[in-house]
Amino acid sequence: MSRRIVLLATAAAAAAGLAVSAAMAAPSKSAAKANTHLIVGINDEAFALYGDPSTAFSTLKSLKAQAIRVNLYWGGTKWAVAAKKPSDATDPGDPNYDWSIYDRLVRYATQNNIKVVFSILFTPGWANGGKARTVAPTDQKALQDFAYAAAERYSGYWTPPAWQRDPTLGIGDAPLPAVKTWTAWNEPNNPVYLTPQWKAVGGKWKIWSAHEYVRICNAVYTGVHSLLISPERGPVPGEQVACGVTAPRGNNAPRSSRPSVDPLAFMRAMKTYGLKRFDVYAHNPYYGSPRETPTTRPAKPAVELGNIDVLLAQLTKLWGPKHLWITEYGYQTKPQDKLLGVTYAKQAQYLSQAIAIARKNPRIDMLVWFLLKDEPQSGNWQSGLMTSSGVAKPSYSAFQKLVR
Repeated sequence: MSRRIVLLATAAAAAAGLAVSAAMAAPSKSAAKANTHLIVGINDEAFALYGDPSTAFSTLKSLKAQAIRVNLYWGGTKWAVAAKKPSDATDPGDPNYDWSIYDRLVRYATQNNIKVVFSILFTPGWANGGKARTVAPTDQKALQDFAYAAAERYSGYWTPPAWQRDPTLGIGDAPLPAVKTWTAWNEPNNPVYLTPQWKAVGGKWKIWSAHEYVRICNAVYTGVHSLLISPERGPVPGEQVACGVTAPRGNNAPRSSRPSVDPLAFMRAMKTYGLKRFDVYAHNPYYGSPRETPTTRPAKPAVELGNIDVLLAQLTKLWGPKHLWITEYGYQTKPQDKLLGVTYAKQAQYLSQAIAIARKNPRIDMLVWFLLKDEPQSGNWQSGLMTSSGVAKPSYSAFQKLVR
């Protein structure tokens, strides 16, 4: 294991760290009576992470976004931190790690008073025997060590070595800003993100994605929460790890060409496979038809915003009154999307309704809209507050007015 963080910050800096984390912490019993503060953010990594950060964060600041959610790729893409196996996986300064674009993101986000939500995602080939990036690691300790390294790097106390710094940022020896909010993977009940979804065991089909996801959640949770400021001071305050991050529906058809699992069955399977520890549950309650509004109650087992109470009730039954992050939500628009799109006016109306629903629920702490800008490729997501050419839709100004 790498060296642990040694706290060199003053008491004032420590107090500032506590203040930063307080907004994301679970409300007290008295605060839970009225959800006075909902974090409202954006999920758009293509715009915020890979493009010009000056333009991206100027736009996010103008929009009054309070959070930006992006994937922190462990492996599987050209932006992976750990495409090469590190010598010491717990050391964020290991020369085989490449954090450059994520360092840049957290710097710009902090400068613009925007919280970062990192979703650790995808397995590097060296960690799962060369299988697809959607296959869980062979040894969950590898993922746990990566989560530890990520949490240390973005603890608010860690300064990268000179060779890992971006000289264009002009930050010298300043520590990297803190990231307190994490999710373990994304939509593990969806084969786009985790495979296999089902496995025949003893002549019966098992929800194998839930089995593997329990290992993933445990690894990320343990890695993040094992980080210490010092042996005497204990853990870094305010860290939260969300698990679940489930898709709104699934076909429960293991023999189909694209098998998936509905979110309620997936939750029950996670409990069966021993999931016990996480701070917050996360879910992506997308609509299923352009005829549906944010208040539409779909037939179970789909879980959309209109029946989010069903998911919260099961969450309470399985793990107690934990809180919820809505980590993706959005409505596509037409004419950009002819199949699922709604009018620009309806998109703005539904955005307002969705934020109002979340704000009234004392157990919902965050709502993240997907996307800021439409994806330019035909057939991809067109739920942006702006068109792919950068023209603001009515939902842009609606978002601005609703953020508090």
